[in-house]
Amino acid sequence: MSPELLAAGVALGAVMLYAMFGGADFGGGVWSLLASGPRKDEQRLALERAIGPVWETNHVWLILLVVTLFTVFPAAYAVIFEALYLPLFIALLGIVARGAAFAFRHYGRRDSRLAAQSLRWFSWASLATPFFFGTVIGAVTAGHLEVEGTRVLSGPFEGWLRPFALMCGLIGMLICAFLAAAYMVPRTEGALREDFRRRAIGASLALGAATTLAIPVAAADAGRFAERLDDVRAVGAMALTAVLGLTGLWALWARRYRLAPLLAGATVAGVVATWGLAQHPYLLADALTYEEAAAARATVSAFLVALPIGALILVPSLLLLYLTFSREKLRGEETAH
Repeated sequence: MSPELLAAGVALGAVMLYAMFGGADFGGGVWSLLASGPRKDEQRLALERAIGPVWETNHVWLILLVVTLFTVFPAAYAVIFEALYLPLFIALLGIVARGAAFAFRHYGRRDSRLAAQSLRWFSWASLATPFFFGTVIGAVTAGHLEVEGTRVLSGPFEGWLRPFALMCGLIGMLICAFLAAAYMVPRTEGALREDFRRRAIGASLALGAATTLAIPVAAADAGRFAERLDDVRAVGAMALTAVLGLTGLWALWARRYRLAPLLAGATVAGVVATWGLAQHPYLLADALTYEEAAAARATVSAFLVALPIGALILVPSLLLLYLTFSREKLRGEETAH
């Protein structure tokens, strides 16, 4: 395996981890927006309590992705950020607005006007951010961006407003909603747990339908990508992901609470892995491969040496954080501070 391909695997892993951890945070905002029934306030309080200790930390995976692209694949970084600066700007603005709104709501008075406005900003930004990140994924996949070397020829609205990119945006939102609900199932009890279990089942079915529908949409709008889905590795990844998704749905239906979040995370990892295998060997579809976009071999090698050294500190710290704050059972009104 070449160093460039190994570094591309790091970038794909960063996307996967950001979807699995950061995506659940965004999904918390989605369910805050869609909270309903007699326990809607309890649902929001439980989501805020779950998100509170980790929402800033989960962006480390986005930082890893950006640093990998900037350091190892500078040509792809420059082209993607120039061609898709509008959806990327909206997504990053959503991250900032969401974080500010969460802080104002978390530490402010619950009955104040500011708290109500912050809830709306937090919820809508949590909905918009994964959608626009999804359109970026669709745009770099579909092959509609015109590039000559590292020069972008297409306009600022090209690529990310196409049917396949919009479908990827929808899938991004559904991934976040599914993960948040599935992760909350073992964290809650009683009627509140049933609320999140039903939401996880609904989001699982919607995600399965959307990812299935994405295949004919890709055939119509992203033909080269659809052709690569026939590769034996991509087919195997799709089959495994489908099995994981159905098993996760069974776990939710059968109330196997501890299995639900593990299978949900594995299903989302499978969706991202399938996309990565079908995208191979391109970072930007039909324009830039890993080899063409890579920096000098010495830079790539130095990055791969430095990465595990940093991981020795980062990974145990993250595990401690997640394990510490995932033990608490969230019981609606008891989560009020």
